[in-house]
Order: sequence, then structure tokens, then C-alpha cells
Amino acid sequence: MNIAACDLLGLPRQQLKGQALSNFITAEFTRQPKSVGFPSGKSLMGELLVVSAAQTPREMEYTLTPNVLPHCHLLLLRDISQRRESMQAELRQQQQRVELFSEVTLKIRQSLQLKEILHTTVTEVQRILQADRVLIYHVLPDGTGKTISESVLPDYPTLMDLEFPQEVFPQEYQQLYAQGRVRAIADVHDPTAGLAECLVEFVDQFHIKAKLIVPIVQNLNANSQNQLWGLLIAHQCDSVRQWVDFELELMQQLADQISIALSQAQLLGRLEEVVAARTAELQEEINVRMQAEAALRQSEEQLRLITNALPVLIAYVDEQQQYRFNNQAYQDWLGQSPQKIYGSHLRQVWGEDCYQRMEVYVKTALSGQAVNYENDIVLRDGSWRAVDVTYIPHLDDENMVKGFFALSSDISDRKAIERMKDEFISIISHELRTPLTSLHSALKILATGRLGTLSTEGQQMLGIADDSTERLVRLVNNVLDLQRIESGKVIMECQACNAANLMIQAAEAMQAMAQQQEVTLVKQPQDISVWADADYILQALTNLLSNAIKFSSPGGTVWLTVEQEKNSSNNPKEVVFRVRDEGQGIPADQLERIFERFQQVDSSDSRKKGGTGLGLTICRKIIEQHNGRIWAESTPGCGSTFAFTLPTLEYANIQ
Repeated sequence: MNIAACDLLGLPRQQLKGQALSNFITAEFTRQPKSVGFPSGKSLMGELLVVSAAQTPREMEYTLTPNVLPHCHLLLLRDISQRRESMQAELRQQQQRVELFSEVTLKIRQSLQLKEILHTTVTEVQRILQADRVLIYHVLPDGTGKTISESVLPDYPTLMDLEFPQEVFPQEYQQLYAQGRVRAIADVHDPTAGLAECLVEFVDQFHIKAKLIVPIVQNLNANSQNQLWGLLIAHQCDSVRQWVDFELELMQQLADQISIALSQAQLLGRLEEVVAARTAELQEEINVRMQAEAALRQSEEQLRLITNALPVLIAYVDEQQQYRFNNQAYQDWLGQSPQKIYGSHLRQVWGEDCYQRMEVYVKTALSGQAVNYENDIVLRDGSWRAVDVTYIPHLDDENMVKGFFALSSDISDRKAIERMKDEFISIISHELRTPLTSLHSALKILATGRLGTLSTEGQQMLGIADDSTERLVRLVNNVLDLQRIESGKVIMECQACNAANLMIQAAEAMQAMAQQQEVTLVKQPQDISVWADADYILQALTNLLSNAIKFSSPGGTVWLTVEQEKNSSNNPKEVVFRVRDEGQGIPADQLERIFERFQQVDSSDSRKKGGTGLGLTICRKIIEQHNGRIWAESTPGCGSTFAFTLPTLEYANIQ
């Protein structure tokens, strides 16, 4: 044994020599008689429990290679206790975050009592973050402010109802926080923290060593700038503290919820009659949504548990596509013993049909490239299973491929749950559409003045409600469109289309929005024939133009262009549409992620601009069903370009 093994077992080498392995290790092979040998050339792998001389248990991964020397076996152990503990700790942290956020959100939805909401927020944040003090600071109209809700440990003074002088919170600070600035200060005395000297002196009175500050902002109407209402602040008083991303994200989400609560409280007096007529129906929708969220979380948890418990096929295949190692799971899944599979060709083990599906990936792995794909296999009982397969090439010292490692895991349950989730989203979206349509119509009638004239403030609140309803309707429609496309219910009826006509129609549809945003829309059409479904390509173009206009500054320009790619020996002839803007740009690490569901580059800015986070996902699905490609190019601060390809009419006829 090496030094690490001695440390693990808790005894020096002299005392360990001669002791039975079963005194420390719980595993099947330790209970076998000495006379029983292991299969030649085979290694055993798995997990076991090691208990040291001090009775300290540790979870380990092991690899047992028999007969490396005559009558001697090699046992390799790797400690996975810390990894397990880290995973459990992360799961607990995520669970705490979900519980806290759900509880605060539930209180916001069920109650309009602002004081109760704020008290719950500071209490739960202080408990989860283990901070010495958590408070909500309200900015008063005269530039001063005071603490209106607080949770603090008994060892430190309270700041409740204490008014802060304007000197410690000057006007320039307020403007920065109104723009969404977040401060995570690990040490208030650190010169790089940038705190004013008077502010440092002020916080020293209350023994504050570190602080985390998140603004609570309001947007009273669509045409006004964000207004700073207050701050959500966490203090560490006993020592300095490095704040982590989880804590920052949690505080930001709760600040958003507080902003929602403020809007609800302010609207209560002005819209009481309208709210009363809809309260019962909205409460039922909220309950259904909460139950749906709980059911979805439960399904995801079950999926994780099932996946963790599933066996995994592990094998090594040489360059002749013959098995040189496979684990016991092959026996359980296929009914073929490791001894029978050893030396067999892949075609013999999996059959002709399955081998044809995997052959191209096998050749790729033997060329030196790692491969991951999904496949369907038949088990020994005749049932089908969907599996996720990974091939990892094995290279020698001269970088020559000697074979590859094959890992296969069962994903049948995940596939079934994904189908259930899509069906669930479709049902809920359909159920939301009818009441949203009724609510939207009622708001439109109110806006006409047929039911009475509202005050100016009432008209503003009605406009906010109407905008929010339109956004919800767009979200439901986008979810339904995406679900229909992904489920295969949408069939693209492709025909010959003129690219210039498509561009002109899309530009005309978005011209009103461009004028409203004071953005110049420039189109450069060309008479090129493409093979496409005109309606869906128009939807993709208008989605991209809408995004470009929304994220352009007044006076900016958005370009819509098209060009025909030249032929090459490897790529078919394609037409490339491009939408270019002069907006703020997209970071390079987010260019791929923005095409995923509900992904937006800057959530705070996206809330101000509007959007559901599904438009680019729908565009990608539409283009992929046309056998095209879609991508984004951007330089932060210099605008973005979204491009997609469609096959030309000539290439479509060849195919």
C-alpha cells in the first residue's frame, strides 16, 4: 500500500501488513475465499465503503485488476466522499433557493400587504444567506431614506426606522442604482471598493464589514425611466465576506418580486373595481399554475433519481470493432455474458439493423474524434430502450487510434417525461389563451371610453395593463407555436418563393414599429428564388426585425439584406438572409445560448424592451425544418447580425 492508502485506513504500513482487507472494506470480492481466482485479464470496477481504524467511513470508487503478479491483485481506490457531499450541498442550496423564492412569490401573489411581504423577504434572506443583517432601505422623495424592514442578529444594533442623511447616499449613487447597478462589497475598508469616506465612517458605527446591495426599481409606465424605490441590503458584521453568484442572483430575483409587490399595492386603490371582478378567476389560475410548477419539479426530481439509479454499459472496442472489455450490465440488458461478448464484432452483438445506425459513429470514433449520439436498442426481453451513447477514442503515444471506449446510458424515461412536459405546456397554454383574450378585449373596451372616462392616471394604468396582457398573449402564442413545431404537427409546405417579395412584406409589416421607435429600416431585396414555406419564413423575418428594432437606439438603422452563396464542392447552393442592427451587441459567450428557450442577453433590459425569450427559438426551429442554418454575429457595443440560410430553387429541384 502507498502513503495515501495508509492515511485512508488510518494505520501505518507496518500495522496494516497482514491484516484482512475485509476489516476495512465492504465489497463482494473481500468475502470470496482465497482459493477462488478471478477471471484472467478482467478488471472489476464499482463503488465500496471504506471504514478506517478510527471508524471513519468513506465512499470510494475502486478498480480491481487481478493477478498483476502471481497471487497478487492490484486495488486502486479513489475517494468520492467529498464529491458526493458537494453534490448534496449544491442540491440543498438549490432546494433552499427554490423554497425561499416560492414562499416569497406565494406571499406576493396571495397578499397585497406590503409590510408582510417585506418582513418575510428580509427574514428568509437572512436565514438562507446566514447574514448578520438584512434590511430594506426606502428612498424618500427628498433624497434621504430610512430602513422600513429588517432582520438582524441580537448581537448587532438595529437600523429600523433610522433615517440616513443624504451625504451617505448622494444623488449620483441614486442615479446609478436606478440604472440597475448592483454592489457586492467584500470589505468596506478596501480602497478598491470605491466607497466615500463619509459612508465608510457611517457604516463603521454599526460594525458593518461587508455588504451586498441590490436596487429595487419601478417602471410606472412604458415611456418613463426606471425609478429607484429602495435597496435590498445584506450586511456581514463579524468579518469580511466574499459574496457568491448564488447570493447575488437570489437577491436580484427577490428585488424584482418586491418591485412587483409595490406595483400591486399602488394599483390596488386605482383598479379595485376591475380587480374585484376578476379575483376569483385569477386566483384559480394562480393555484393551477402553482400546482403545475410543483408537479413539474416533482417530475424533474424523479427523473434525476431514476437516471442516477440506472446501469450504464461500459466497453472497450479495438480498431477491428471487436469487444476487448465490457461490464456486467451487458448481461443484464442483452442477456449476453462478458465472456461470450469478448472478441465478438459489434455487428454480432447488436444485430444488423442496430449496427447500421451506429456504424457511421463507430467510424468517426476510430478516426480519432469523440462522438455522442442517441440510439434505440432491443433488450433481451424484446423491449426497446432509448440510450445516450458516447465513444471516446483511445490514442497511443504516437497519436494512433487503438480503439475506443463506449459508454451507453438509458434515457427512455427522460424521453417519456419530455413528451409529458410538452403536452403539459400545450394544455396549459390553451387554457390560458381564452381568459387572456377575454381580459384583453375588456381592457380594449375600457380604453375606448364607452364605459366611462378615466383620469389621466387611470388611462396610464390601463395602458400598463393592456401592454402586459398583450405580452402574455404573445407568450402563449409563442409557446403554442413552438410546441406545434417541436411535436411535428407543423408541415412546411415549401414552394418556389421570391426572396425580394419576402423581404418587402416583412419590412412593410414592421415599418410601423420602426417609425414608433424612430429607427430607419433599410431593405436591399434581390430577385432570387428560394424553396420555402412563405408564411413561416415571413414569421422568422419579422421576429428578427422586431428584435433588431427593439434593441436599437432612436435614430439608429436596421438593415435587411439577402445574397446568394457561391457553389462549392462540399456545400449546396444557399441563399443567406441577414438582419443587422446598431444596438448594444451580444457577448461572444452568449451567441449560441440566445437561441434556447426563454434565454435573453440581459434580463433587466429585456423586461424594459419587452419580449418572451421564445422568438429566436421559434426562428431556429423554422429554419432547421427548411434544412437551413441560423446564427448570430456580434461585437459588443457595435451591433449584431442575425443570419439564416435557405436552399435555392435549383438545389431543391436537384434533391
